[in-house]
Amino acid sequence: MTSADILAALPTPSLILDEGRMLRNLARLRRHLDTLGVALRPHLKTVKSVEAAKRVLTGGNGPATVSTLKEAEVFAEAGVRDILYAVGIAPQKLDRVLALCAAGCDLTVVLDSAEQAAAVAEASRRAGDAIPVLIEIDSDGHRSGLRPDDPAVTAIGRILQDGGAELRGVVTHAGESYGAAGADALAAFAERERQAAVGAAEALRAAGLPCPVVSVGSTPTAHFARDLSGVTEVRAGVFVFFDLVMAGIGVCTPDDIALSVLATVIGHQRDRGWIMVDAGWMAMSRDRGTANQAVDQGYGVVCDIDGRVLDDLIVASANQEHGVIALRPGSGRSLPELPVGTRLRILPNHACATAAQFDGYEVLPADAAAAPAYWPRFRGW
Repeated sequence: MTSADILAALPTPSLILDEGRMLRNLARLRRHLDTLGVALRPHLKTVKSVEAAKRVLTGGNGPATVSTLKEAEVFAEAGVRDILYAVGIAPQKLDRVLALCAAGCDLTVVLDSAEQAAAVAEASRRAGDAIPVLIEIDSDGHRSGLRPDDPAVTAIGRILQDGGAELRGVVTHAGESYGAAGADALAAFAERERQAAVGAAEALRAAGLPCPVVSVGSTPTAHFARDLSGVTEVRAGVFVFFDLVMAGIGVCTPDDIALSVLATVIGHQRDRGWIMVDAGWMAMSRDRGTANQAVDQGYGVVCDIDGRVLDDLIVASANQEHGVIALRPGSGRSLPELPVGTRLRILPNHACATAAQFDGYEVLPADAAAAPAYWPRFRGW
């Protein structure tokens, strides 16, 4: 059965995963990090699927990064035992953290304040179980964390270590790298990220505090880092599928994007140059992450049923359940003839956001002789 045969039998819209492209993306990043001598801790916030995680994680069971405790609970139940919860911990969530630890999961939490540190230390003492902690470092002003030279880094480390928790190290995320473009700019971000994390680690060690883990990562910096001296692990998530935002800054090409939304042509507004499909923003998400890039891809790039890009054809606008396909502004091409009933695939701006709209992946297997598969996804916090 060909890919076109598989897709022709599916309802639309459906979320399509090209397993061959996914495995190629995984191999690419692992090769790069192997040359730098650093371990990969994949972020599972993008896939949110046990079946997908089995392909992504080393040995199928870890180590892993998550963005919600729901993810930690689902993946721990599936056998993943080394998990980093990479969002600042709220004190009200510590009972769930302790429950995971008691069930045998080595779950590390992240924080950047003395208040959080005191709460984690108190919970550790109460449970008689030292909760592992990474202190979050701000490497680029993007979001949370402490500057690497902030005295609060060592002060927080002391609260944790002396209070009954386990100070395990530092963590940072160069989220501003998503606004850079090109190999040199991304490499510079990666070095900035490395220096911030390593500098904070050195400050902790100079104060007599432990820092065995130095964790960095974002998909752009992971791929373009040239030196990771002093780093122990790299985190990345969207690299598994890639998307148009990553293509727009030069991390991948559209041919690397493993995720697409299957849609059907449902009508035409020929005088306006529109082709209507049954995939609106409820299927694609409202993410317009390419709007500020050099090339605005609308709500997604249109491909034929075999995944070949149709030049200059994008989802130019979207309503809840209607997508409006049109030629890119300034294009000199003619609108292709796509009759009602034609199946198309749309590449997403942001893989995480688009995948979140669906209950699971319709998988095109890497082995052409294998049967198509369905991998359920989960949601929630």
